[in-house]
Amino acid sequence: MTGEAPKLLSGGNPQIPKGYGDAPVQAYIAAMPGWKRAVGERIDALIAKAVPGVQKAVKWNTPFYGMEKDIWFTAFHCFDKYIKVSFFRGASLDPVPPVASKVADTRYYHIHEDDFDETLFADWVKQASRLPGEKM
Repeated sequence: MTGEAPKLLSGGNPQIPKGYGDAPVQAYIAAMPGWKRAVGERIDALIAKAVPGVQKAVKWNTPFYGMEKDIWFTAFHCFDKYIKVSFFRGASLDPVPPVASKVADTRYYHIHEDDFDETLFADWVKQASRLPGEKM
């Protein structure tokens, strides 16, 4: 490791090598630009609290969370103006996350600066963790 900061890709998304466990996820969060870093820390903490023993990984420069290795229920990714949270079985959540996907069962929650409903998010995470995950 050279001590250089990770490169930021399109939309300010950190380029982090693929890896399993908490360390690559924390490296991704530490490299999130501006206000997104604090929100990334909250996302990670809320998921860890809602789902004890959650599995973590970074794949495709995106943190993933699941109940077992390579079976994921949520992930998030930085864009210029928001953080996109993917719920892979989001169409089964109540209420359904607001943003549709080209993939029928996937729904998105876009978190903008100063607009993060942590209570609703934690509820979605708990619900999503009890549904079948997506193998990736």
